[in-house]
Amino acid sequence: MASALPVDSPARLGPAMHALVALKAIVARELTKFVRQWSRLVSALVRPALWLIVVAAGFQNVLGVSIIAPYRTYITYQEYMLPGLLGMMLLFNGMQSSLSLVYDREMGMMRLLLTAPMPRWYVLFAKLLAGTLLSLAQAYAFLLVARLFNVQIPLGGWLTVLPALLVAGLMLGSIGLVLSVYIRQLENFAGTMNFVIFPMFFCSSALYPLWKLRESGASFLWWVAQANPFTHAVELIRFAAYGQFNAVALLVVLGVGIVSFLLAVFGYDPQRGQMMRKGRE
Repeated sequence: MASALPVDSPARLGPAMHALVALKAIVARELTKFVRQWSRLVSALVRPALWLIVVAAGFQNVLGVSIIAPYRTYITYQEYMLPGLLGMMLLFNGMQSSLSLVYDREMGMMRLLLTAPMPRWYVLFAKLLAGTLLSLAQAYAFLLVARLFNVQIPLGGWLTVLPALLVAGLMLGSIGLVLSVYIRQLENFAGTMNFVIFPMFFCSSALYPLWKLRESGASFLWWVAQANPFTHAVELIRFAAYGQFNAVALLVVLGVGIVSFLLAVFGYDPQRGQMMRKGRE
């Protein structure tokens, strides 16, 4: 007698196939939402484009860039800023993906996902991967926009930068996951984003080489930038865009990403949440 269960029923799928089906469903949901909201792509491109066209033009003669690794010759300030602006796109999209988690949790969608018959870490990883894939699409779209203004990385860098963008996007998305654990309302999350995004962006090598901070006497800011994981994400992207490898940056990005993801998994434990609520009562 033929089974009455559908072909894609979890009872008829092996654990591996069931995990792939769940991953496909979660990623497809995020991609479908993005495709239906073209304004998200436009807004994501306008922000770094303004920095590239307006801000970089104003500071080009003030912040000239000398020959430093990974560059083999003098470069324009716009070319120096390009990896930092790619990192900024990953940072903003990672935080926006976490903002959607706060919304889903309030509306009940995230609670439904966390009760699915699969490990909680896998559900969170699927959400994280979906957000990172959106970040990659936006980053490459911005590379096309930058190319229109004659600001570009080597053609080979379009391929070598992909792993760096992926790893950096996962790390920044994991940091956003940690924030979404402890923020329960959308209003609070919007304010927290400002306290996280702007310090991470400005206290990094996205806009200026770190040696310039030290040369100008801003030693404290130099140390802050060195401890900033976003700095290492930008440097990983910068070196990869020119076909070079930055081992220190990769280790920092991987370490921060793994620790942040583990903290997020721990924070999304429903039993722990119930214990905390009982303790407050």
